[in-house]
Amino acid sequence: MIPLSERLRPLKLEELIGQEHLCAPGSILYQQINQGRIPSMILWGPPGVGKTSIAHIIAHTLDRPFYAISAISSGVKEMRDIIEKAGRESGVILFIDEIHRFNKAQQDALLGAVETGKITLIGATTENPSFEVNSALLSRCQVYVLKALEKSDLEKLCHYALESDEILKQAQLQLEETEALLRISGGDARKLLNLLELLGSQLPPKSSITDEMVMQIAQQNIALYDKKGEQHYDIISAFIKSMRGSDPNAAVYWLARMMAGGEDVKFIARRMLIFASEDIGNANPNALLLANATFEAVHKIGHPESRIILSQCAIYLASSEKSNSAYMAIEDALSLVKKTGDLSVPLHIRNGVTGLMKNLNYGKGYAYDHAYEQQFSGQEFLPEALQGSKIYEPGPNTRENEMRKLLKSRWKEKYGY
Repeated sequence: MIPLSERLRPLKLEELIGQEHLCAPGSILYQQINQGRIPSMILWGPPGVGKTSIAHIIAHTLDRPFYAISAISSGVKEMRDIIEKAGRESGVILFIDEIHRFNKAQQDALLGAVETGKITLIGATTENPSFEVNSALLSRCQVYVLKALEKSDLEKLCHYALESDEILKQAQLQLEETEALLRISGGDARKLLNLLELLGSQLPPKSSITDEMVMQIAQQNIALYDKKGEQHYDIISAFIKSMRGSDPNAAVYWLARMMAGGEDVKFIARRMLIFASEDIGNANPNALLLANATFEAVHKIGHPESRIILSQCAIYLASSEKSNSAYMAIEDALSLVKKTGDLSVPLHIRNGVTGLMKNLNYGKGYAYDHAYEQQFSGQEFLPEALQGSKIYEPGPNTRENEMRKLLKSRWKEKYGY
């Protein structure tokens, strides 16, 4: 069966709910469509606010050949096939959903066709195109910003679906409360319609839609992964805690949950990069190198291939020795700074670059460590009020035990020797 969101997809601007600033009579996009001349464009806005619908409306209104691909599942080959077809057709519109997921090479493959007018590109993105779309491609496109749907828009959509869809009409559902519907859908019209369709299939005819009923059915049937909602934070928390607990199986599972929910792969890579220092640190310095390489690779490769790189890194981080000593050291240092204020830099480690500074004893008494045996002089570097303090405590792991041994041999009483 065709999903409700597709059955109700508008074919005219007048049927679109929301985005009046772009699509109402007299607006810029409305005028361009009516004149039959549209530029290549990027539609930027939250999920489920009408980006795909606007692309379909443009193609339908102008009666132009229309091809749609998703950057999640398509690559350069699919694009080139469409561009080749465009050479044999006139006025081809290519719609690319989630265009920000294309890497630089994939975006570059579009440039020539867009520049020569062989295709009219309509890209949809939930991310700021200034950061996620190549500047060369972006300069050839008009950017239109779509707004989040208002509560009144979403309620209007609910009533429209219940009253106009032939299948839902048969259920004769009465919309009594909307708070749960709107909260679960998170302003995403597609999610809202999917939820209404689920209610229509499970509630007895002529039932009233209440918040309690919506929550009960939703929790039983939907994996509610919202990239900006509570589930988003719960699952990233489960992912981090699984790696911290050295469980690669759970780490990969929660990684898969995030990816299946459409989480931004760069967000996942960013969190692993932080984890590599916060939870592994000097217990295994290579973890930071691998996490950084993963972060860079994800930017270059994009989805879906980046799933393999993320999996490799997550397994490595989960299977590594752990230490939060670097994290604790900076937290303790920040706490000291807050308590003690702006303590003076000791004169012997100030930079005496002028005659006046040298006359004020800047740099006097500084011991150049490389001039000493084992490149260690034993001089103090902390402010006078903090001298003798220990801020960094090596963790109980193989690498940091070696660091502790070295620090004990040099700083003696500071490290309990």
